[in-house]
Amino acid sequence: MRDVDPPGVAGSAAGASARAQERLRHYAGWCDAVEGNTTFYATPSRETVASWAAQTDPGFRFVLKLPRVVTHEHRLTDTGEPLRAFLDAIEPLGPRTHALWIQLPGSFSPADVPTLGRFLGHLPRSHRYAVEVRHPAFFTDARATRLLEQTLAGVDAEWVPFDTTAFFATPPSSDAERDAWTKKPRVPLRSVALTDRPIVRYLGRDDTARTVEGWQHWIEVTADWLRAGRSPTVFVHTPDNADAPVLARRFHDEVRARVPGLDALPEPIPVEPLTLF
Repeated sequence: MRDVDPPGVAGSAAGASARAQERLRHYAGWCDAVEGNTTFYATPSRETVASWAAQTDPGFRFVLKLPRVVTHEHRLTDTGEPLRAFLDAIEPLGPRTHALWIQLPGSFSPADVPTLGRFLGHLPRSHRYAVEVRHPAFFTDARATRLLEQTLAGVDAEWVPFDTTAFFATPPSSDAERDAWTKKPRVPLRSVALTDRPIVRYLGRDDTARTVEGWQHWIEVTADWLRAGRSPTVFVHTPDNADAPVLARRFHDEVRARVPGLDALPEPIPVEPLTLF
């Protein structure tokens, strides 16, 4: 299992700063996977991506978000040029690319699933894919749920749940929570895996006790997946992400207490972790 903080992979251009490089190297000493959020905003250079590979062990994994020009601006149609550029850029990561993450806008509805199916059907099979949807009908309409599940299963793609139920259980109590309150999606809880490599995104609170209380469901689900031979990846978020790497390791330890055969995370560098790199 890979459970980590969700800050996103930094390094927006060739010749990234030494500080940014040290942040990635340091982070990889705490966790063994990361969400690549910055690739949503711009496709990095091959040189930058090669630096990510050089700073991480072969077993480290990246879940990289497809650029918004593909998912939000072109809405999965006429994406040949930007998609080719992105796939070429990430090639230096090789097997470190655990999955390519297709996060779709809230306006992407069940009526758009045929477009998603065509898009997935033309993607190279050299990568695995994971799709995050935010339109409420996918969670509340049984027919829409089945349609999406069938479309994803046809190409062995995963459905990524973003669990914000604990976050939205009570009103925000900090500036970071108030900011996230206006930006994060409110969708029902989903904990069904379609493949042998499920991916979960969990958003807790700034209060550690409430974050831990909210993830207990995922502790049991993740342990069950592991016992069934699956290899889940769980990303732990908080509104400010300040303690996310520490919380990720705590989540991993709680799962490991239930599944003793689970490998330990790497031994961290003995200083406070950096949450962005």
